[in-house]
Formats: sequence, structure tokens, C-alpha cells
Amino acid sequence: MFNLLSNLRISVPETIYIKDPESSDLGKRIIEHSILLIDEIGFDHFTFKKLGTKIGSNESSIYRYFESKHKLLLYITSWYWAWIEYHLVFATHNVSDPKEKLFKAIEVVTQTIVEDMSYSHINEIVLNRIVVNEYSKSYHTKEVDVENEEGYFMVYKRLITRLKEMLLDINPNYKHPSSLASTIVGGALHQHFLKEHFKSITDCHTDNSTTNFFKELAIKTIS
Repeated sequence: MFNLLSNLRISVPETIYIKDPESSDLGKRIIEHSILLIDEIGFDHFTFKKLGTKIGSNESSIYRYFESKHKLLLYITSWYWAWIEYHLVFATHNVSDPKEKLFKAIEVVTQTIVEDMSYSHINEIVLNRIVVNEYSKSYHTKEVDVENEEGYFMVYKRLITRLKEMLLDINPNYKHPSSLASTIVGGALHQHFLKEHFKSITDCHTDNSTTNFFKELAIKTIS
């Protein structure tokens, strides 16, 4: 399902970066190896100096693309959500039945990720692990309100809005569509985290169980 949309460029808000990393080979190597390094050592221990060593480049060259590692985390997570959004749009585009459309959307935002070979410098499986483990660090900051005003979380919020509208297509009178939509997207990340680290407090142990759980939650909640 995820081996789609190979001709589309994934767009990230321009305010996040200084120079578009997609515009050069060095920029693409920065993205590729930052994903691998954050996955290996964690975001807290990740530095531009360590990344520079990995890619054989000066630390200063990385700062030409991103002013901080926080901005780099915002970039790769925004790229991930834009990639998910494209797949959601593609999967639901020609679906007329509201329930089927909602279920296809839930499948996209909750399924276990497989690698999309269309983007050779980004390993989506590894990036998904980062989003599951580290995404909250991109907005649990003192600057979150300012960054939100500047559009840093635009892609994530747009994805939630798409899901909200699908919920309302089924039940226009449901009073909490945004809350339910954000619960599905954020809750899926949490269930994948629990599956890996706290197995005893989740029932979502198989590839499809998280998806099935949120389908059931959504349809019963809005019925």
C-alpha cells in the first residue's frame, strides 16, 4: 500500500529550514544519516558534531541547512506526516462510502510502516520509529505556541483535519470530531510504543490489531 506516489515531492514548511535539504546531495545525506543516527543513539544524545563525523562533513555545513537539532527534528517529522498525508489522500480519493473511506484513512495512519523505495535517502521504517519514540519532543517545548503560529506543525494539523472531516461525513452531529481524530493519530503512535516497550498494558500486539482497535473505537464512538 505504501509503495505509492513516487513522482510527488514531499513538502515541508519552509520556515523550518534555512536551506532546503532536498536541493543538494549534502542536504539529502544530512537527512538520511540524521534519521539513522537519531534512531541509533536517541535524539537527546544526537548532535550536529556527531552527524558531521558520520557524513564526513564539517559541523558548520549542517548549520547552513538547520539552525538547531530541534529544527532538524521538526523537519524529519513534518516530512513523515506529509508522506502519511499523501498516502491517505491517495488511498481515499475514489472512495465514496463514508465508512469505507474512514476505515481506509485509519489504516494509513495506524498500520505498521513498510519502506517506500521512492525516496532512497529516507528509510521510512526507521523514521517511523523516531516519530513513535521522539515526536513529542518536537512540541513539548516552551516555544511551541510561537512555532505553531509560524506554521511548523501545519502538516500534522492538516492530517488531523482530514480525518476529522471524514468522521463528520458519517455523523455530522458528533460533537468531538477533532478530539477523536487527534486521539486516533496520536493514540496509534502510543500503542506502537507500548507494543515495543510495555507489552503488558496493550492488547495491540499484531500488525493489524492497532488498526482494528481504532476502527472499532471510531465507529462505535460516532454511532
